[in-house]
Amino acid sequence: MVAIRKKQLGRSVSIVGTGMSQFGAYKDKTTRDIFVEAFHDMMQHMDSGIDVQDIEAGYVGNYSSDLFEGQGHTAPIIADWLGMTPTPITRIENACASSGSALREGIMAIASGLYDVVMVGGVEKMTDLPTEGVTDVLASAADGLYEVPAGFTFPGIYGALAKAHMERYETNLDHLLKVGIKNHNNGSLNPKAQFNSTIKSLMDRRVARAEERGHQVPAWKNEMDFLNDEQCNPWIAWPLRLYDCAPITDGAACLLLVASEIAGNFTSKPVEIIGTGQATGRPLHDAEELTSLSATKYAATQAYEMAGLSPDQIDVVEVHDCFTIAEIVASEDLGFFSPGEGPRAADEGRTALDGDRPINTSGGLKAKGHPVGASGVAQVIEVFHQLRGEAGQRQLSSKDLEIGLTHNVGGTGGTCVVNIFRRV
Repeated sequence: MVAIRKKQLGRSVSIVGTGMSQFGAYKDKTTRDIFVEAFHDMMQHMDSGIDVQDIEAGYVGNYSSDLFEGQGHTAPIIADWLGMTPTPITRIENACASSGSALREGIMAIASGLYDVVMVGGVEKMTDLPTEGVTDVLASAADGLYEVPAGFTFPGIYGALAKAHMERYETNLDHLLKVGIKNHNNGSLNPKAQFNSTIKSLMDRRVARAEERGHQVPAWKNEMDFLNDEQCNPWIAWPLRLYDCAPITDGAACLLLVASEIAGNFTSKPVEIIGTGQATGRPLHDAEELTSLSATKYAATQAYEMAGLSPDQIDVVEVHDCFTIAEIVASEDLGFFSPGEGPRAADEGRTALDGDRPINTSGGLKAKGHPVGASGVAQVIEVFHQLRGEAGQRQLSSKDLEIGLTHNVGGTGGTCVVNIFRRV
C-alpha cells in the first residue's frame, strides 16, 4: 500500500464574516429570497466592507430545491439575485451535509491558490410541502434499494440507532429527553432560532391555556413530566418522540472565506480554519454497528491530525443533532466521551452551557432549526461568534475560548464533514 503523507492545506484559510436568515417557516419566501436575506446579513455585519464583485467564487449547499420547490439549477439563480454574475457559483449536494461539503470546497479553492475570496453558503426551503411530502424528500437521501422499502424514513433510522444504543449501553428515554431540554434552553437564547423557547416555557403556556379555557389543568411538575405525556410528546419512531426530532425549517446561512494573509483587510478578529476532514460511510443497512457512525470517526481523525489537536483541546462544539440520539452518538464518535458515556454526560449537565463540555450552544438543529442544506454553515457561524465573544446571552463564560469544532452529517451517516477553527 502506498504511503500517504499527512494532509495539510496549501495555505491558510480564514473566516472574516458571517450571516444568517431567521430560521422558521416562511410561506411567502422562496429559496433565493431566504439566501439573499442571509447574504445581506453577512454584508451588513462585516467589520470592513467588501464589494460583491470582489468575491471570486461561491459554493452553495442545497439538498433538494428540485423536490422541495420544483426549482433546479439553484446556484446561478441565487448568483443573479445577489448581483454576482458572472462569478462562478456552484451548488453542492450531500444531503444534510451539503453546506458542510460546500465549505470544504471553498476551503480547498483558496488553499489551492486558485482564489483569494470565496463565499460559502447553504439554504433550504422545506415548508412548501406537507410533512409527509418532506418525509418522502428526505427519505431519498437514504438507500432507495434497501432502507426505504423497509420503511426506514429518518425517524425510523435514528430510532434504530437509539434502540441499539439503549441495548448496548443502558441508555434510557430520559437521557434523550434531557438532550432536548438542554438544546431548547440554548435555543431560547438565540434570536435566529426557529424555537427560541425553553421546554418549560412551552409547558407553562399549555397550563395557562388550559386555565383560560376552563379545562382540566395538567399536573406536570417539571419538563420531564411534560415530555413524558404522550398527548404533548407523541411517539414518532420508538424510542424517539416529537421533541426528540429536529423541525422542518426554512433558512439560509452564509460566510466569507479569504486567504489568511489578507484577512486583516476585512477584520481584526478572523477565525482560522486549522483542520478539515470529510469521510464516506456505508449505508446504515450495511454498517458494521448501529451505535456509531464510521464516517464521523474517519472525518474527525483527519481534522484532528491536520490541526495537531486532540478532542480534549476543543472549547466549543456544534454537532449534527437531527435527533437527540444523534448528539449522544456524535459526542462519543468525536472522542469527547467514551462509548456509553455520552448519555450520562448529558444527564449530569456536562454538555450544558455551564458544563465542562458544552455542545450545541446555538440550540443545535433541534431548537435552532434544520434547513438541511444550510445546517453545516449555520453550525460554523455559531462557533465563529463564540470564539469572537459575540454570542450574546449564550456566550460561554470562559475568557480564553480558542478552538471550536463543527460536525455535519448527511444521509444515514454516508457523509460526514468535521472542521476545526481557531480564534486568531
